[in-house]
This record gives sequence, structure tokens and C-alpha cells, in this order.
Amino acid sequence: MEIRFVESSDYYVLSPLINKWWGGRQMADMLPKLFFDHFNNTSFIAEEDGEIIGFLIGFLSQTHSDEAYIHFVGVHPEYRKHNIGKTLYNQFFNVVKEENRKIVRAVTSPVNKVSISYHTRMGFDTEQGDKTIDGIKVKADYDGPDQDRVLFVKELI
Repeated sequence: MEIRFVESSDYYVLSPLINKWWGGRQMADMLPKLFFDHFNNTSFIAEEDGEIIGFLIGFLSQTHSDEAYIHFVGVHPEYRKHNIGKTLYNQFFNVVKEENRKIVRAVTSPVNKVSISYHTRMGFDTEQGDKTIDGIKVKADYDGPDQDRVLFVKELI
């Protein structure tokens, strides 16, 4: 497996795959091309034999000088449970540490139990919410009316 920086052209390969990788959930709209054009230095592609098998889109916060944010991560369904996600996250952590960022944030939907579990295993803490769904702290209406989200934070050492 090779890890490399995202390139603008990767958008045209990944965009048609995203909804398939998410089992038909409509997720592609959450990853417009601008992420592939403007966050190349903090976003990564995992490839095997020239095929994209995973990706992580992240960026440095422009508002909070000690923070970075992971926006979107995906691993090809046939390659899950092979530490591809962990490798991508660690690559991101290393790059943002070099930029003197000490905090990484991420957000997911409360229905995405796999993501919640994964972030917890990766050492993220769930931020205090103002609502609880299925025992999980969420921020109500975070992304608009009825768009509750689980907010994660991880301090890098």
C-alpha cells in the first residue's frame, strides 16, 4: 500500500465511488471538488496496485491556530479491517503535528455507529453535547434543523 497526497484529479475517481462505499447512502455531496483543490497538503490517498483503496480529507483550521480537522475518510469496503484508516489518520496526525497543531477535531452523524466506535478506538473523546441519542452525546441541530452531530476531539501528544 502506498500513501500519497491528494491531487485535484482524484476527485473524478473518488466522487463516483463514495455512495457505493457507503452502501448507497448519499454522501458524495459532502465532498465537493474544492477539498481536492485546496487541501492537498493535509489530505491523503491510499493506493494498492494503482487503485484507490482509501482516502482522508483534512485541513488546518484557519480560525484556531492549534487545531486541525478531519472532514471525510473512506476505505473501500473490500479493504476494511486492514489498518488503512489507521494509517491515514496517523499520516494526518504526523503532518498536523509538524504544523504545531495539538488538537484534531472530527464530526459524524449519530446514526453512524461504526464511525463513533472507530473514533473512540483512535483515541478521540466525544465532546459534551446538549442532547443524548442512544446513550451518545450529540450537539443538536449542529448542521441545521434536525441535523444532530457527534463532535470528537483528540489531543496530540
